[in-house]
Amino acid sequence: MTEARMQETPTYAPGTFCWVELGTTDGEAAKKFYTELFGWTFTDSPVGPGMIYTMLKLDGKDVGALYTMPQEMRAQGIPPNWLSYASVANVDESAAKAKELGGTLMKEPFDVMDVGRMAVVQDPTGAVFALWQAGTHAGAGIVNVPGALVWNELTTTDTTKAGEFYSGLFGWGIDRKTFGSTDYTIFQNGDRGAGGMFKLTPDMADVPPFWLVYFAVDDCDAKVKKAAELGATIIKPTADIPTVGRFAILQDPQGGAFAIIKTEPQSA
Repeated sequence: MTEARMQETPTYAPGTFCWVELGTTDGEAAKKFYTELFGWTFTDSPVGPGMIYTMLKLDGKDVGALYTMPQEMRAQGIPPNWLSYASVANVDESAAKAKELGGTLMKEPFDVMDVGRMAVVQDPTGAVFALWQAGTHAGAGIVNVPGALVWNELTTTDTTKAGEFYSGLFGWGIDRKTFGSTDYTIFQNGDRGAGGMFKLTPDMADVPPFWLVYFAVDDCDAKVKKAAELGATIIKPTADIPTVGRFAILQDPQGGAFAIIKTEPQSA
C-alpha cells in the first residue's frame, strides 16, 4: 500500500491542505536541520534581491519549502513558522468569503508568477493559513508517507468559533471525538479528514492559536532522538494516541514548531 501511494501524484480537491512552507530566521541552518532529519534534498531558487526560495524534496518530489523571512516580517514580530496552504477553486472568492466570516486578510490575493494565486488569512481566533489556487503547481508531490506531510491541526482558544469559520469557508463537516481526556475535532472534507482541531489547554496559555504541521515518520522515538541531537527542542515528548499512532511536537533550532507521527496501520 505504501509503495503504491508513493507512486501516486496527489490531487487536491478544494478544502484540502496541499502545501506547507517554513518561514525562518536562518534558511541555511533550517535547510541543514530538516534535510538531515528527514533525508530531504533541496533546490534553491532566487526569487528577488537577496531572497532564496528552497524547494524541499523527498524521492525527487516536492514535499514543502522554506525561506528566510525578510526583515519587514521579523520587524512585525512574526516568529519562525510553518504555514499551511489549503487548495481552493477561486482564491479571490474564498478570500472574500473569509472576510465575511470574520477572518482577516493578512495578504490580499496575488499571483505567484504562473505557479498559482494565493492569499494569507487569519481566522477569527488568530490562527494564520494560506489559500492556494493552483496554476502550474498544485502542491506537494508526495504526502502520507514517512518524511512527508500527513496532517494539519489547529490549536485554538475557541473551537466553536473556529469550527463555524472553517465550515463556512470550506464546507467542512465537524466530527467531534475524544482521545483520552482530550476533546478533538476532525474536519471532514467530503469523506476524507481535512485536518484536526483542539482547544489550547491552560498550560498553553502563552501559545497563540496556530496550525500545526505533522510529518509522518517510521519511528517516532528514534526521530525525536535525532531531532534533539540536531538541536531541536522537545515541546511534547512522544506519546500514544489510541488507534491513531505515536507522536511528538518539536521546535526546530530557529523556533519553528512542527509535529511528527508514526501512524498505526488503518484497517480496510
